[in-house]
Amino acid sequence: MAEKLYTTLSGSGEGMYSEKKSDFLGFAKHVTNEAEAIAFIASLRKQYSDARHHVYAYLLTEGNATRYSDDGEPQGTAGPPVLDVLAKRGIVDAVVVVIRYFGGTLLGTGGLVRAYTEAAKSAVEDAGVVTLVPYAVYSVKTDYADYQKLASECRKNGITVEDAVFTDRVVTVCSMPQSKQQEFLLRMQDLFNGRVNPEYIQEKMGENK
Repeated sequence: MAEKLYTTLSGSGEGMYSEKKSDFLGFAKHVTNEAEAIAFIASLRKQYSDARHHVYAYLLTEGNATRYSDDGEPQGTAGPPVLDVLAKRGIVDAVVVVIRYFGGTLLGTGGLVRAYTEAAKSAVEDAGVVTLVPYAVYSVKTDYADYQKLASECRKNGITVEDAVFTDRVVTVCSMPQSKQQEFLLRMQDLFNGRVNPEYIQEKMGENK
């Protein structure tokens, strides 16, 4: 079965596109719910209250929410192109706002679509796109000598050591893409001859390595 991929923005970003004296300011941000998206849009409307258009689009996993607004531009020339920038790359939990300062010259349908698309793309690229996959997190209890072997094995195989607590023994928290977990468990058996029994803790999302 194919792994479930989750593509979103790493953080926030800005971009700009100009055509025929109209400036299109793009802003993109990772959000986790609709309230965050709406607050981001409202803050930009306030900050750039002198602009003619405040176009936006967002895609959320929460409630499968998809929203966009042309904000006074001809129907379909602004909001949908911005939304397409997210949708075509499978980006979710993200909001993009493109603010237009009108330069006095009409751009036509094609010009508007291009301008809003380019400003949105620029902001998205600046924010950074990251693809995450399900990770399996395990707790591994070892003695001190075996901990060194465990840490070395993790480094060699791209397994993340998230934490290690040293008391009379060492409790190490390891995480890896779920596609690697069976290999990890078999390797633990081989390496430690059954002395070590990794305990599954939880699933989380991590970078696709």
